[in-house]
Amino acid sequence: MALRLFNTLSGMIEEFRSIQDDQVRMYACGPTVYDYGHIGNFRTFIAVDILRRFLLQSGYKLRHVMNITDVDDKIIRNAAQAGVPVQQYTAKYQQAFLEDAAGLNIEQPELVRATEHIDEMADFVDLLVQKGFAYRTEDGSYYFRIARFPAYGKLSKKDFGGMEDGARVDVDEYEKDSARDFALWKAPKPGEASWESKIGPGRPGWHIECSVMSMAELGESFDLHAGGEDLIFPHHENEIAQSESATGKPFAHFWFHSRFLLVEGEKMSKSLGNFFTVRDLVLRGHKPSSIRYLLASVPYRNQLNFTFDGLQQATASVERLRNFRLRLTTGHHADGSNLSMTSLAQETSKRLRESLEDDLNTAQAQAAIFDMLRAANAAIDSGDLKKDDVPALLAALDQFDAIFAVLKDDDVAKMQRVANWTKTEGRENDISPELKDILRSAVLSDEQINQKIAQMVAARQARNFAESDAIRAELLANGILIEQTKDGVRWRRK
Repeated sequence: MALRLFNTLSGMIEEFRSIQDDQVRMYACGPTVYDYGHIGNFRTFIAVDILRRFLLQSGYKLRHVMNITDVDDKIIRNAAQAGVPVQQYTAKYQQAFLEDAAGLNIEQPELVRATEHIDEMADFVDLLVQKGFAYRTEDGSYYFRIARFPAYGKLSKKDFGGMEDGARVDVDEYEKDSARDFALWKAPKPGEASWESKIGPGRPGWHIECSVMSMAELGESFDLHAGGEDLIFPHHENEIAQSESATGKPFAHFWFHSRFLLVEGEKMSKSLGNFFTVRDLVLRGHKPSSIRYLLASVPYRNQLNFTFDGLQQATASVERLRNFRLRLTTGHHADGSNLSMTSLAQETSKRLRESLEDDLNTAQAQAAIFDMLRAANAAIDSGDLKKDDVPALLAALDQFDAIFAVLKDDDVAKMQRVANWTKTEGRENDISPELKDILRSAVLSDEQINQKIAQMVAARQARNFAESDAIRAELLANGILIEQTKDGVRWRRK
């Protein structure tokens, strides 16, 4: 079975076929760096990361490019209000985005920045003018004439039959369904950043940026363009119009869009108090691995209802996976093999692949790995799992984690970095008691913890229960949880 994806352009699930057999050229709309990224943004970035990882796991050679929008209306406005150059204003939020993405184990694609391609954007506008698709207004701005592109609306499936020729809109983002000529190049305004170019002073419109950067890196036609559903109209619709008008060729063959999320059943909004950045959640004591797991748990085309109960469940799921791996690798298993365990691992591997080939059905993939976990844990408890069964089960677990990326237990170090960041922002008071407990657990090294557990076990064997209980209490106070198993004592950090 081949990978099948929903193509927004056709409105159908299709078999994904790259233009060149074993190579995929993929462009994803990245962050607009005017503020810290929120969990809705990162749901999309994680969905694209899962697609990226599965393409690589499927054997494709991947060229994955993502833009960083470091000039647009919001950035210009905020930089002017702050009285700093655009590049200085955006540098802080670019760095924060890259840190947050790494904290969520999002693999970094090739990055391109709008401010590094200003001349190419001016050249592109000039080409559209020469071809009759763009025009200059009295103030020196340039607009795309959408009436010249009859296919306008083919991505968003909106009916623009009654559009008014010559009506213009110069803001980068707008929600109205009415089609208007959109800004390609904006004439400079007092106090705003601008650049000199062959078509005069000014700055690029938001839509032209992605067309120019994607085609510069991937060619005039490439395999797949990704982003959040909020970008379908007008941003991606405008990208198609200006790109295909300039080249006369199909722009992107597949369009991949991730749906919005809700927070506790409501649209995320600062006014409702349910607007969360990744850093907000970490400061509340939630682990990056749990955030990633939850944001990946619902297939990308379905709306995800982000709840704090769900986040706690994600934490428990990640811990179960990590403990299962620990049981496989450190348990004392009898020699030999059990055919049912080998078959279980093979069937799980097959189910994982088939789930992801089915339009990246992450929920089914997670169900498959937990079915394996339950069966294998039961076999361990009954002594039916043998030493030679372990490699196959670990291979299935690794196959899962190559996509979901939650098994590595490095949450504390990432959470410490967020805690350190609060000092530069004056937000130390936002560090929750839960986060403080987690960070306190990192004070003891693994070696120190193992020594204390050895002392606890020795005290218990000597029937010195008071000392044993005191050591256990000390470990618990430092965020170390103790588990008694038939294979001995295990511990983990909160």
